[in-house]
Amino acid sequence: MSATLPVKRPRDPRLDFFRGLGMFIIFIAHMPGNVWALWIPARFGFSDATEIFVFCSGMASAMAFGRAFTEHSWRMGTARIVYRIWQVYWSHIALFISIAVMLVAIDSYGGFDGLYVRKLNLQHFFDHPAQNLFGYATLTYVPNYFDILPMYLGMLALVPIIMALGMQRPGYAGALVISLWVAASFHYLDLPAEPWSDRTWFFNPFAWQLVFFTGFAFGMRWLPAPPVTRLLIGLAILFVILTIPVAWYRAFNAVPLFAEWRDFITPLISKTRMGLLRYVHFLALAYLAWIAAGEGGRRLKGGAAWTRFVLIVQKVGQQSLAVFLVSLVIARLFGFFLDQMGRNAGTSALMNLTGFTLLIAVAYSVAWFKNQPWRQAGAKGPAMTDT
Repeated sequence: MSATLPVKRPRDPRLDFFRGLGMFIIFIAHMPGNVWALWIPARFGFSDATEIFVFCSGMASAMAFGRAFTEHSWRMGTARIVYRIWQVYWSHIALFISIAVMLVAIDSYGGFDGLYVRKLNLQHFFDHPAQNLFGYATLTYVPNYFDILPMYLGMLALVPIIMALGMQRPGYAGALVISLWVAASFHYLDLPAEPWSDRTWFFNPFAWQLVFFTGFAFGMRWLPAPPVTRLLIGLAILFVILTIPVAWYRAFNAVPLFAEWRDFITPLISKTRMGLLRYVHFLALAYLAWIAAGEGGRRLKGGAAWTRFVLIVQKVGQQSLAVFLVSLVIARLFGFFLDQMGRNAGTSALMNLTGFTLLIAVAYSVAWFKNQPWRQAGAKGPAMTDT
């Protein structure tokens, strides 16, 4: 009987580790006025932690959902994706309500007269709550701070289509992915972000799906692992170094020529439409990080302190959705705390390290609940009926 059961693929320690690092970077980047944000990778290159999140989500989706398609049926796989969309959609709704309530409470009880609502540009929502509540629920009103999960929803919705093509031939799926990205690059697939202007979604899912399905293709093993050669390593390092002058704000603000180059390549580094150079920059960084981690993540193992650190980061990566939601809430709250305490090295360190601690606590707490320890406890004693 055991011979007929499908073998579950083990978790990739590298995937969890880098996804966990991405969660910490996203928290740093979203805290208003956070001086630590001057030292995150995005300040020195075109790509940032969002690409890490999307790429790793694509790979994790292949590992988590791909088996439902390949070992059961396309219908069952699609049902699994719909269930995940349901979870992410309501997370999106809850995130907005939580942050909106928090900001209203800060403004009301702190006597700030709507200051923190305006800082997040949510005054339009409260000016016309009925219209914008409907817009938020239908994803036609997507405030900038709340735009990553709608992008993720859009990419998840494409998974059944990509799987239908990929199960026939992976090249068909690749052709659709590239076609959608090209169309999005030329503004053919823009999505409205608010009813009172022509602003579009900041993260266009039809463009960002290029990163998502690159990770997905590796997770499905449609794409082979790249070879490890000195030439590729050298080219990746060279590309990353050459981007610094036009990506680091100190460099292009100090040298007019670098600023001109940056202006010239602006469409190629677009964050909204996943510019080509931005995509290549991420691939170069991902290749170097993959090599640095070693085969099977062997370099993630070491002494006791290093191993403990890696395990903690991996736990955060394993619970990325919950950690991401909490990080966006506490990032705004801690930005408010910094406004009150003042920004210096001590307060910045306090808020960042406290935030890290809370995210780690969330990851371990969610993992504990997911393990359903009450079922294990119930198995040790006499069964009791619910009342």
